[in-house]
Amino acid sequence: MAGSELAKRPGSEVDPLDEPSAEWGWHGGFPNGTVIAGIATAIILPLLLIGHHASWTEILWMVIPALFVLGGVVGGLIKRRNAWRR
Repeated sequence: MAGSELAKRPGSEVDPLDEPSAEWGWHGGFPNGTVIAGIATAIILPLLLIGHHASWTEILWMVIPALFVLGGVVGGLIKRRNAWRR
């Protein structure tokens, strides 16, 4: 039967005191997945306006969040592209 202690990986790049999850598992992000999901959301929200809509409120609640999501994606891409210029 295996022991109850977790096996620690040598050479962990992230300090476990700052981020405890680095000690016991994968630690990272989904940069491409985030961009794809953001662009898909920004495209799908205005597509929901196709068909019967009754007022400007529906238009605003579909277009404005889509613009915010698209702005966040573009801002993230610019931030990632200029990260080495610190």
